Amino acid sequence: MLNFLAIIPARGASKGIPRKNIKKMAGHPLISYTINEAKKAKYLTKIVVSTEDEKIAKISKKYGVDVIHRPKKLANDKTPSELVCQHVIRHLKNKEDFETDVAVILQPTSPLRKAEDINSAIRKFLKSDCSSVVSITKVQHSPYWMYKIDKSKMKKILTDKKITRRQDSPVIYQLNGAIYVTKKETIMERNSLIGENMIGYIMPYERSIDIDSQIDFDLAELLIKKIN
Repeated sequence: MLNFLAIIPARGASKGIPRKNIKKMAGHPLISYTINEAKKAKYLTKIVVSTEDEKIAKISKKYGVDVIHRPKKLANDKTPSELVCQHVIRHLKNKEDFETDVAVILQPTSPLRKAEDINSAIRKFLKSDCSSVVSITKVQHSPYWMYKIDKSKMKKILTDKKITRRQDSPVIYQLNGAIYVTKKETIMERNSLIGENMIGYIMPYERSIDIDSQIDFDLAELLIKKIN
């Protein structure tokens, strides 16, 4: 039986939206949406929030999950996520003798991600021989119809002469940041959340909003109010 460790990384400082991870969205802290769906997911052995912030820690405990206090040096905006995950995995091994087999990283900035998305991504991981499963969503605007400006002239970013109509361009996907299901070895030994052998779990656009700006926040809040 594999141990699936859910890690919810939540820094206190954020530049785009101050105190973003605990900002109230439709009456509840942003992080609560991720915690609640993680608690509903059936494959997760343990759920922890990693933070340096006391208020985030207090709110996370209120919603029923354990908190691991990370050092300040792992809480700046340039800290790679894999270092945060390594800290959590080592802490649980040293302090609780908990052996992580697979890490499931759930960013609190994806409040529309559902428990079934987490379950489906993990099922995909279990059924395949891969290093990681990542959540993806269809790109809304194809790069085949995007341009750059070079000395005031418009130039296509991708120049495939076979594609002359928009409907002929291939379907392209992007990581949406909502779910990473990754072998412990990939994180600890390869210093990566995705590894070389990864597959995608497709999520619809309306559940793929990753909050980076106030516009993202407002759109997600609007959708949550509509759902509720």
